[in-house]
Amino acid sequence: MKAKLLNLLTVCVVTLVVLSPGLVVFGIVWERHLELVKSQNLACEINKTSRNAPILASQTEGTHSPQTSIKSSDRNVIHQMLTVAEQYKFATILQWFFLLTPICIGLGILFYDRYLVHRAAVLKEQVEMLERLWQHSIEQ
Repeated sequence: MKAKLLNLLTVCVVTLVVLSPGLVVFGIVWERHLELVKSQNLACEINKTSRNAPILASQTEGTHSPQTSIKSSDRNVIHQMLTVAEQYKFATILQWFFLLTPICIGLGILFYDRYLVHRAAVLKEQVEMLERLWQHSIEQ
């Protein structure tokens, strides 16, 4: 049973090692694509707000000026950019988590298996030593 588990684990780790560069490249390309889409959306929103600012200024009376409407739209754009940056950070952390978790689990199982083999060898040596001492005490 342990040999099958070790073989399965070895196949999984080798597969992960072979596929991980592709996954990393895909993640980088996907991030760049999302950045491009977000920047295009933000540019469109800025263009819309700059076009709508004179219309809004003519519709509002006295208290609101075009500068205040532009400043509020700038705040919205900055808030959206910060939200996008937080999403990228979360996506990066999630990618590393999914990449490193199987590797860490595999290494943990491998080291634990080696520890059990070492522990069994030490126990066997101790039993042999006790048997020799027992045989020696019987002979005397």
